[in-house]
Amino acid sequence: MKTVPLLPRWRHLLQVLTAALLAAHGAQAKTIDFQASLATPVVQAGKAQTAFLKVALTGFELASQGDRPLANVAIVIDKSGSMSGERIDRAKEAAAMAVNGLGSNDIVAILAFDNTVDVVVPATKVSDKARITQAIHNIRVAGGTGLFAGVSKGAAEVHKFLDKTRVNRVILLSDGQANIGPSSPAELGQLGAMLARQGISVTTIGLGTSYNEDLMTQLAANSDGNHAFVENSRDLVRIFQREFGDVGSVVAQEVELTIRLKHGIRPVRILGREGEITNGVVRLRMNQLYSQQEKYVVLEVEVPAGKAGAQMDLAAVDVSYLNMQSKSKDNMSRAVAVSFSASTEAVAKATDKKVMESAVQQVSNEMSKEALRLRDSGKVEEAKQVMQANSNYLADKAVSLGSAAAPAPALAAMEAESRSQASKLDSKDNAEWNVSRKKMKEEQYKLEKQQR
Repeated sequence: MKTVPLLPRWRHLLQVLTAALLAAHGAQAKTIDFQASLATPVVQAGKAQTAFLKVALTGFELASQGDRPLANVAIVIDKSGSMSGERIDRAKEAAAMAVNGLGSNDIVAILAFDNTVDVVVPATKVSDKARITQAIHNIRVAGGTGLFAGVSKGAAEVHKFLDKTRVNRVILLSDGQANIGPSSPAELGQLGAMLARQGISVTTIGLGTSYNEDLMTQLAANSDGNHAFVENSRDLVRIFQREFGDVGSVVAQEVELTIRLKHGIRPVRILGREGEITNGVVRLRMNQLYSQQEKYVVLEVEVPAGKAGAQMDLAAVDVSYLNMQSKSKDNMSRAVAVSFSASTEAVAKATDKKVMESAVQQVSNEMSKEALRLRDSGKVEEAKQVMQANSNYLADKAVSLGSAAAPAPALAAMEAESRSQASKLDSKDNAEWNVSRKKMKEEQYKLEKQQR
């Protein structure tokens, strides 16, 4: 019976293999963190009122560089006449640096545009970095700014290797006004929305003070990409490093959120993201979620009057997304309820300060955007009044969510920035206002999209 002693060894081997499979499964089973919370989970009984619901998603940590998703990126560089000199030199330096940071299985395309679009390097695996960087350094400036064609052609290169398990992105760098082909913010916004539906995001980098920030932010926003205002070309390398760091840290794509409000709960407005509200159902989409980054939406709802001690179901929240580590679709759900109390103290004590802070930031951002709209239409005094009201609102909330001695730091910083922006609204210096406006648009965009 010589086979009998082998059984314990087989059993041990089986246990080891099982443990290894479980460990492997565990590594693949990482999921995003998904929270659905009310800023005021307990509200005053006996009256109808509004409440803020925050739905937050946080990407899981990537254990190593080897876990990062593969990239499929087109770098689209404006080579119009205004880019001559240091600007094009810095742009080429930043693009070359980005290529050198990619792996041999990543895909990159390099395009340069003026009146027409040159495909400097067609979409290809990054197996010959020297050839690609030499092609980048051969780019020469000339002509106008055919921005729409540049982005469209860049997207066409991304399409050659379009794969939902890769990070598909166009990175646009421009310093000028689009003046050839479609050139309005609405037209570029439509292009961004179309590319988003195809799984391609567009990051826009505005260089100097002559580009159209409305066009660049709308193109990025509609495709859920990033946006940056780079006043000095010396900062381009840093911006490209941050952008490609984001590309390498995507943990989820095709993120879809559905919030189904319960009977009697009325949606008021969506803060922080574009979305659709139909018959009490709110739908939103995010192209990508990054490792250890929180992205969220705040929904303001009206809650009907309730009796003290009662509880009411408020919403069912579903999220689905493509897990970039497991390459599979994950689905998660949460239920949200609200309670009623006759005690003002109990209502205040139950307030979720972190959720309320996010809501305050998004409400403040809407006020900032309103002030900018007024300033653009020549209503400077009205714009200043809105910004003053915004500053006061932030100051009040910073104290109520912190204390008079130690106001909530993030809100206190926003208040200081709001007062600074308000002081620049009546600037008679067009060059100074141009810079201030671009900074305001960039800050509004970052806050709205929770861009790092």
